[in-house]
Amino acid sequence: MRYIISFILIIACVGNISAQKIVSLKECLEIGLQNNYDLQIVRNKQQIADNNASRANAGMLPTLDISAGYSGTADQTHITPRQGDSYSTNASFNQSMDVGVSLGWTIFNGMKLQTNYKKLQEMKTLGLLQTRLEVEDFVANLTAEYYNLVQQTLRLKNYRYAVALSRERLRITEARYRIGDFSRLDWLQARVDFNADSSQYMTQQELVTASRIRINELMANPNVTERCIVRDSMIDVNSQLEWESLKQNMNEANSELLIANRNTAISELDLKAVKSRNFPYLNLSAGYGYNRNIYGTGDTKVRGAMGPNVGLRMGFTIFDGNRRREQHNARIEVENAQLSREQLEQSLMADLANFWQAYTNNLEVIKLEQQNLIAAKENYEIAMERYLLGDLPGIEMREAQKSLLDAEERILTAEYNTKLCEISLMQISGNILEYLK
Repeated sequence: MRYIISFILIIACVGNISAQKIVSLKECLEIGLQNNYDLQIVRNKQQIADNNASRANAGMLPTLDISAGYSGTADQTHITPRQGDSYSTNASFNQSMDVGVSLGWTIFNGMKLQTNYKKLQEMKTLGLLQTRLEVEDFVANLTAEYYNLVQQTLRLKNYRYAVALSRERLRITEARYRIGDFSRLDWLQARVDFNADSSQYMTQQELVTASRIRINELMANPNVTERCIVRDSMIDVNSQLEWESLKQNMNEANSELLIANRNTAISELDLKAVKSRNFPYLNLSAGYGYNRNIYGTGDTKVRGAMGPNVGLRMGFTIFDGNRRREQHNARIEVENAQLSREQLEQSLMADLANFWQAYTNNLEVIKLEQQNLIAAKENYEIAMERYLLGDLPGIEMREAQKSLLDAEERILTAEYNTKLCEISLMQISGNILEYLK
């Protein structure tokens, strides 16, 4: 009966695993890039910037208006002459009606129109770069969380293995305690260690679930508690990164630096727009209309007029009290934009150097911990043989077991830390989208 129940449980576990969704990093990224809410919002903002980058929004196109109007007055006039008697006229009802089309066009205003259009084009490019930056941040965050889930899953596997080792030790201790080879203290200590490992395993399950929920949230999965299994069973570290290549790519492709360049260009265009006030302006106006007046009194009863009109107006603002101040402030803004760009470049270079140092150190740590893991496994096997023969106390057996688990934990932590450094280096150098390939 016990074997039948075990077989049913195994079948149920296999069925549960097969029902879970198995996803790779690329699949997670593709789903998230399509559904993530932050990315949808930034794409909408980019679309607004695209729509704004038009000649009409820059004021380069003429305006065309059509209008019509009607007015009527009823006046009773009282007149008192300097000589003679006062007299009054009867109320007269005068009417006026007009309809027409008018066109207005700024032909020249010191190149401000062209400057505004260039600024809108720069804003369009800036929107593209901001979208790219948001995408890169998302790819970096989801990739890091994906490998965090791999790490937590592997750690859960290690803790499960620890529970199995402690269970076997407890079985052996209990059996030998019953025949008098081990003391009750040995059996109690084995029980305490087994319970501690079981508790640690249960706590680790919470961390795995939390990481899985975070991935579902980043992918904008409506069911954030959906159980998914990552396809990768290990943390694959790229050990082939090169410092010179990373530095060159950072200077050429880093999104933050490209955004800083665009902000500098926009500041320079703002200065040019302010300087345009030093030049004259030329406006064109034209129209075609019809006007009809109906008089209640007088010799003329009706008067109508219809025809075109056209005019040019040129002017020059000699003094407005703010031009010099605005130009001075605009020059300061250009300087601030350039300084911000240089500061950002230095900050990125510092981050790149720090992550590179951590990356290379962790690669060496991985090699060292791999050797330690081999030694810890051999040490545990020897300790188990001596423990079964009764030549090794339970405490020393526990130490051998703990050394093995610690070695597995250290190499797992080193691999994950190296992967985080790799992700950061790829993001700073502008190559983070390589994870989509």
